[in-house]
Amino acid sequence: MNCAISGEVPEEPVVSKKSGLLFEKRLIERHILDYGKCPITGEPLSMDEIVPIKTGKIVKPRPLTAASIPGMLGMFQNEWDGLMLSNFALEQQLLTARQELSHALYQGYENMATGSISFYCRDRNGNDFPTPDQNWGWEKGTGMSFHAPHHDAACRVIARLRKERDEARSLLAQAERQIMPMSVSTAVAVNASALSNGKRAAEDEDMGPGGKKLRPGISSAIITELTECNAALSQQRKKRQIPATLASVDALERYTQLSSHPLHKTSKPGIVSLDINYSKDVIATGGVDTNAVLFDRPSGQIVSTLSGHSKKVTSVKFVTQGDLLVTGSADKTVRLWQGSEDGNYDCRHILKDHTAEKLRHILPIDIFFLQLAVFLLVSDKSRSLANHLEVQAVTIHSTNNYFVTASLDNTWCFYDLSSGLCLTQVADTSGTEGRHEGYTSAAFHPDGLILGTGTSEALVKIWDVKSQANVAKFEGHVGAVTAISFSENGYYLATAARDGVKLWDLRKLKNFRSFEFNDTDTPTNSVDFDHSGNYLAIAGADIRVYQVASVKADGIVSRLFLICKATCVKFGTDAKYIAVGSMDRNLRIFGLPGDDGPSES
Repeated sequence: MNCAISGEVPEEPVVSKKSGLLFEKRLIERHILDYGKCPITGEPLSMDEIVPIKTGKIVKPRPLTAASIPGMLGMFQNEWDGLMLSNFALEQQLLTARQELSHALYQGYENMATGSISFYCRDRNGNDFPTPDQNWGWEKGTGMSFHAPHHDAACRVIARLRKERDEARSLLAQAERQIMPMSVSTAVAVNASALSNGKRAAEDEDMGPGGKKLRPGISSAIITELTECNAALSQQRKKRQIPATLASVDALERYTQLSSHPLHKTSKPGIVSLDINYSKDVIATGGVDTNAVLFDRPSGQIVSTLSGHSKKVTSVKFVTQGDLLVTGSADKTVRLWQGSEDGNYDCRHILKDHTAEKLRHILPIDIFFLQLAVFLLVSDKSRSLANHLEVQAVTIHSTNNYFVTASLDNTWCFYDLSSGLCLTQVADTSGTEGRHEGYTSAAFHPDGLILGTGTSEALVKIWDVKSQANVAKFEGHVGAVTAISFSENGYYLATAARDGVKLWDLRKLKNFRSFEFNDTDTPTNSVDFDHSGNYLAIAGADIRVYQVASVKADGIVSRLFLICKATCVKFGTDAKYIAVGSMDRNLRIFGLPGDDGPSES
């Protein structure tokens, strides 16, 4: 029986004493309260004349749309359509909110910039911006009004940017304007006066077409120095013999872990780079904890901890002469550290040629800050932009007077070591259009006239240092080229990537041997030839040492197992030991038991 009003089976059935009609209780109650009569017959009706009916539990029949598979599919489709419409509406609301935020930031920045930023900035010609009481705009003849800021969010962003700018301006005020040197000696003298607390003021560098910094370039005197060094080292190599003190294959086969040293912080564990000062037997490690640590291997003690970088230290390199250390970091800077007699290291230079500072000279300074702030707030790619400026590699020239840094910003810089002056910054524009091809590794050829770089797009590029021209490209890897190492004989190059290690013959410009490993989830992170060129160490899921003295040499010499993946590897003097860094913050020393070295710490 169905309700006389709704036509459906009632949940609480009641019946009228007068008409005998069946109703749903809640429906007839409402009708009586509103009209006081029967909805069907029109006769007067009160609640006293309604009698409830006791029935068993009523199960409503399924709707017709749910009684068949096509009907249920239709229901699901309607629900899906409703969900998609709701999602579209939310996306539209998000887009509107972003546009409103962007507009608010622009408006707030205009109010602040015109009212206060002009006190602290200079235009592109070096002239002070006018004060607010002067009616002046960016274009001659256009006036600007000055208002107080109305948007707190925009003001906080701009305040932070102003603070950073003011710090740079204070350094600039203490430095003399750099004079474009005609010779390296002039550049050294001028640049030395522009240092304050280890920081180099580069804001006043002259700008060329397109807003690019004008670099002194590699002068003819430097090219002569590099050429003479190349000739001398080539002659020495022809007379060089494998030293009798070199560790034998039998000894390498018996290498085991001698010690393990937790050098870096536990909050951000991991060693991502290392180098060895062979004259002092001191090992430098770069960590995820933003520090570089100098470790004395014979005593097993930490000599010094170098703090200053704000992100992980991606590369550390000793300078053979002068007790110097160069570090590169994911914070886009390079630092030069000078050792002192008490064993401490002081920062001499902070080099920022791989940062986005050069963009300030392309646009008026207020437009730069505005666009940067909007980008940071509303763009999903802000984190990606920061990552694309990381300094990934540092390599020292054989003269010990120059070094090169390579970055994910797709440039490498050639520096004068004593002054910290960037002589040239090279960008390769031959990459695939629309793809960002940054440099992930770099190393000088032993003779110094060739530079090898690895890219994030699996390419190995060989450069002529004198002309800064790309003279060769090696293809075949899968994934970013994480490390490269030249053999001391000058003939071979080892490169590492996710697919393993490849050996290249530089005379024939071809790959003659590859090492592929089963653990494809762990990329090969580091390769290193020993000083004799007889052995090659490969770091990845474990440490493997190969004999590669000639093309015909084959077979693994030693395999060293670790509890976690290795990130960097380096041979000690005469391959008497192997230093290994890993992501558990431990520096491990492998060698023969009984050899001189520190005990477990």
